[in-house]
Amino acid sequence: MMNTYGYAAYSCDTSLAPFRFKRRALRREDVAMEVLYCGVCHSDLHTARNDWKWSVYPVVPGHEIIGRVTAVGEAVSAFKVGELVAVGCMVDSCLQCRYCTAGEEQMCVEKSVGTYNGVDRITGERTMGGYAKTMVVREEFCLHLPPSLDVTRAAPLLCAGITTYSPLRAWNVGAGTRLAVVGLGGLGHMAVKLGVAMGAHVTVISRSPDKEADALALGAHRVLVSGDVAAMEGAADAFDVILDTVPVAHSMDPYLPLLKADGTLVLVGQIGPMPGFSSLPVLGWRRRISGSHIGGIRETQEMLDFCAQHNVLPDVEMIRMDQINEAFERMERADVRYRFVIDMATLTDEQAPAAAQVQEPARALHVR
Repeated sequence: MMNTYGYAAYSCDTSLAPFRFKRRALRREDVAMEVLYCGVCHSDLHTARNDWKWSVYPVVPGHEIIGRVTAVGEAVSAFKVGELVAVGCMVDSCLQCRYCTAGEEQMCVEKSVGTYNGVDRITGERTMGGYAKTMVVREEFCLHLPPSLDVTRAAPLLCAGITTYSPLRAWNVGAGTRLAVVGLGGLGHMAVKLGVAMGAHVTVISRSPDKEADALALGAHRVLVSGDVAAMEGAADAFDVILDTVPVAHSMDPYLPLLKADGTLVLVGQIGPMPGFSSLPVLGWRRRISGSHIGGIRETQEMLDFCAQHNVLPDVEMIRMDQINEAFERMERADVRYRFVIDMATLTDEQAPAAAQVQEPARALHVR
């Protein structure tokens, strides 16, 4: 076992605090790294607060990770010590089911292993994420970081980037596509940048005109104010794809009439219950409501390479590790443009308590 330290949520109603724990010893197929930068995702906040009712404490969040390889297992061939690498939302899967073999590990029949709050397939221990000094990951779930990407800004691509890139690719967004993005937060601003890079005509749908200047600066061609009844009626039958990035429960009824016949509204923001909707605008024009959840490892590497080629990077605010609780509070107020990234060099050994925390096996083991 390898001793390390980070920041953890110890319960749903306490602030994140320093935490000392153990990473597993290097297996034959593992890559070990020093974590250099870690993005702050809304999922981190939801898990720390147990909003989804599946958190097991203590939890070390963080699944948008940029690191430098420090050691590799004897069976590793794709990575070498000193290389810059990336880790996203998954660290393992069965690698054998029909989804895994198709490069869609996020849909693994046996359930992919989350980077944090997941269950190690060998030991049954809870996985701990990137708010930590070190990381250990199976080789297949480690990604090459293209050298042209700014290492200080790239971390949010590992969740916000792939979460928006995957549905844009799945629904063939490209030159000539009329794309609308609902919401201009961490996901929405990435959707705008990626859609523009793919050649689409991009409209941001916002509740008020306050974000028009930001949307246009990000590359959007137009802003549609959802509270403007006349503008919304005028945009009927206008879009091929609508990417809905709103992270809370909301009505889809205002957006469905905006789709062309055979158009698709894709949900990527809210995880959980949504209000009912009228089927009339769906049935009458063969419109679709779809969903998307991150992407497979192969597609995530494709996304990183695409972003390097087109110079697509998130807009970020760099914070220290000890500012994470303030960042969570600001994220709840939507007071960030548009993603926080933690400089992990600011995490020091002195911040962690001396006593190691012991993890208990979480469930029956899956052994390959």
